[in-house]
Amino acid sequence: MKIALDPYMFRATPLPELPKLVADLGYEFIELSPREDFIPFFTQPRAERATIGAFRKALSGAKVGVSSLLPLYRWSGPDEDERQAAVRYWKRAIEIAVELGVTVMNSEFNGRPEQASLSEDQFRKSMDELLPIFEREGIQLRLEPHPDDFVEDGKLAIDLIRGLNSPVLSFLYCAPHTFHQGGDIDGILDHAGSLTTQVHVADSLDHRASSGLRYIVNPPGTTARVHQHLDIGQGEVDWDAFFGGLERNGFDGIMTVCVFAWEERARESSTFMLDEVRRRTRD
Repeated sequence: MKIALDPYMFRATPLPELPKLVADLGYEFIELSPREDFIPFFTQPRAERATIGAFRKALSGAKVGVSSLLPLYRWSGPDEDERQAAVRYWKRAIEIAVELGVTVMNSEFNGRPEQASLSEDQFRKSMDELLPIFEREGIQLRLEPHPDDFVEDGKLAIDLIRGLNSPVLSFLYCAPHTFHQGGDIDGILDHAGSLTTQVHVADSLDHRASSGLRYIVNPPGTTARVHQHLDIGQGEVDWDAFFGGLERNGFDGIMTVCVFAWEERARESSTFMLDEVRRRTRD
């Protein structure tokens, strides 16, 4: 199993300095999430040959690997021009992964929940074009249902991934999205079985609690989704069920710490989470 850090709280750190920072925190792997100077959110990648080369050199010097590359694009959006642009951006992101020697990429379904059937059709169009590239390049793609995606429920997402019937596709279980996925950690992990190849580790509060009044969002009836990425123990995710389900299914993939809530104590949070993950996976 690889324990990685999503360094989003350290995104102001210059890219060549990031591997040493991650190593100093005790991690051996980075899950490289969107950065404005490398692969930004929803726009074309910025990374070019010199940047990639300098980053590879810094990774080697720090003895840190990139466990996975995380692009986020509107490849399932109902707007066809945006979808086609997202596919172009994905193609470049795959090229960057190949140049970095990275064999795993992970992302979200995206799309719109109020236009779920159209978004799924758009997603399928994108996958028809991109899956042959992933397969040709030998890159695994792990997908997660995200709050406000066209698919949010964990079990439905697993069925959708299975239905695509590709050997490079698998499921990413994101713990802080537990309560938007249906709240059934055991049921989702058992439904996925060995299809769960990557997990995101952070805590979250159950937004459904207190008769749905834990968070009062105005105007009434808004469809906004609320969740957090907290340190373990600061939310309500059932960690015994989470780690127990992974052990039951023989999980041996990528476990990424992805706390975003504490930029003022990013180092302390990152080291605490590494210790906690190691403790719970040893027990």
